[in-house]
Amino acid sequence: MKKFLIGLGFFLAIAFSLLYVSKFNYLLKGVSTIYLTGHTTAYLTDYLQFVNDSVLASPQSQAWPLHKQYNQFSISKSLEEYHKDRKTVAYLVIKNDSILYEKYYDGFGIASKSNSFSVVKSVVSALMGIAIQDGEIKSLDQKVVDFIPDLKGPYADQVRVGDLSSMASGQKWKEEYYNPFSVTSASYFVNDLDDLILNQPIVQKPGEAFRYKSGTTQLLGMVIKKATGKTLSAYLTEKLWQPMGAEHTALWQLDSNENGMEKAFCCLATNARDFARFGKLYKNHGRWNGTQLLDSSFVALSVKPRFEESPEYGYGWWLDVFQDKKVFMMRGHLGQYILVVPEEDLIVVRLGHLKDQEKESKGKSFTGEAFTKDIYVYLEEGLEMIKNVSNN
Repeated sequence: MKKFLIGLGFFLAIAFSLLYVSKFNYLLKGVSTIYLTGHTTAYLTDYLQFVNDSVLASPQSQAWPLHKQYNQFSISKSLEEYHKDRKTVAYLVIKNDSILYEKYYDGFGIASKSNSFSVVKSVVSALMGIAIQDGEIKSLDQKVVDFIPDLKGPYADQVRVGDLSSMASGQKWKEEYYNPFSVTSASYFVNDLDDLILNQPIVQKPGEAFRYKSGTTQLLGMVIKKATGKTLSAYLTEKLWQPMGAEHTALWQLDSNENGMEKAFCCLATNARDFARFGKLYKNHGRWNGTQLLDSSFVALSVKPRFEESPEYGYGWWLDVFQDKKVFMMRGHLGQYILVVPEEDLIVVRLGHLKDQEKESKGKSFTGEAFTKDIYVYLEEGLEMIKNVSNN
């Protein structure tokens, strides 16, 4: 037994040494931050395991108004069971820009931070829109190589900024969350995201079709940082977070140290109420309490499909129709959702540890089936609840 243990230790030492000098050395960080904490993928509080930059709370914070019927409704027993099964931590229903219902689970509360995952892709798209209206980026048609001249690939000089926001970059990228050897996993742990992205060439003609790729949003983040001369965290603080009166400082994961690059494809950690502000901003056509923060024409463009054959995506936002009502949404891994039904002046927020277990079909060119059914469960309850709201 002693010889076996010595041999095993020697084998593991050699294995880790080889891993350390290989292109997969990021797995050492993955093992320590994810697997050794008892998880098999990124999780809600994993921001505590990484270096973060701060998106500062507003010095003139604006609390959400509470609806006059705040928490006077009970959600259905079936939804409570659904929350338990999918490990929900926050569920909010916001009607007419007032919180009608909210409930928290698993020790989470109003101020609890939760990792957003791909929810932040909509935020990055909004920052692109602001950079355009500020003249830092000329238009959606400006070429990416104007900002990132080292971009590689046979079509590198053809991809435009708008192609990044609409997931039509033609970038080499395979979207896999549970394969530790995938480029998606690598992007979560590497110490130099810029280098990783520059080694994902533009191999297909851009601007022709929707193909969901996290690396494409990371490239967009690089463009915004170069165009504005500011970190994404600082730009978000200045242009949206503080103007929207966010009550809490958010944390945005970086690739390495305090001077690193934000993970633009994911990982803005904040609470459900502050996430909901983006739903309100887009629902109200870019206006926030009387101030136009984001150009209304850009918002309108964002929440309609760019490609007829892919009606489920616009510019940074997912799109659907439910109960004959248009819906646009921010979506993240494990079931982080900000769901907006503009016709009903309704926002539904759900954060949690699990989404529906049915396989997602990101990148497919059909509506409805592109989304897991849990989205409709949360939407249906919100729509049912507002039927009983008093108009007096």
